[in-house]
Amino acid sequence: MAARVVVLVSGSGTTLQALLDAVADPTYGASVVAVGADRDGIEGLTRAEKAGVPTFVQRVKDHPTREAWDDALAAEIAGYAPDLIVSAGFMKLLGRTFLDRFPNRVVNSHPALLPSFPGMHGPRDALEHGVKITGCTLFFVDAGVDTGPIVAQRAVPVEPADDVSSLHERIKVAEREMLVDSIGRLAREGWTVTGRKVSIP
Repeated sequence: MAARVVVLVSGSGTTLQALLDAVADPTYGASVVAVGADRDGIEGLTRAEKAGVPTFVQRVKDHPTREAWDDALAAEIAGYAPDLIVSAGFMKLLGRTFLDRFPNRVVNSHPALLPSFPGMHGPRDALEHGVKITGCTLFFVDAGVDTGPIVAQRAVPVEPADDVSSLHERIKVAEREMLVDSIGRLAREGWTVTGRKVSIP
């Protein structure tokens, strides 16, 4: 039986599209059962609708507090009984209440080789630091910022002529490939998390 995946988006949904393309193959092992967003009118929701996937929107401003939004988002997602929740360009931090409801089931990717260069500007920080290799990291989300147990990483060389934009674009390509490959493996094979170590049989 295919693993049930809910994807959260905030923008154009290019990573979502890569997942939607992957789940079209019945051997992939997962199905996208819903796509949620924190705002209306974005291309990511349109991509989901075109694929026949249910969508929902939970806007922070529609709730009295950030905690109330967190609770509402968690309740909506729980209705889809997900095995995995994929943050695919979702630009809101998920609170502890949300994460406690889905322990070691929320994955996010970051455009750097964590624990180096966490935060909003991974490619810029890597370039400014002068590293020769950077990359991307897929991890289970915890209450910290880019601090959760690491599922997978891909290396991306820094070229002499790179600026932040060119480096970030190459990282994004590796990031999408890593995410699609890893979600498929998690779905097909399962996983365990012991301390900081993620094991896929």
